[in-house]
Amino acid sequence: MNKKLAKIRYLPNNFEVIEEGDHVICAVSGKKIDLNTLNYWNVDLQEPYYSYVEAAKKRESE
Repeated sequence: MNKKLAKIRYLPNNFEVIEEGDHVICAVSGKKIDLNTLNYWNVDLQEPYYSYVEAAKKRESE
């Protein structure tokens, strides 16, 4: 890919690429997440997280 932001639909155990790209942006930290390392997201909020740390911070803030 050529460093393009992907558009993703987050599902319970997977995600679906809606618009091709190679990364998404963490909803908490703003860090770039390569799709091949994307492991944390919230299905209800449709948000990706860089790591378990950002996912936990988001959960605590709700």
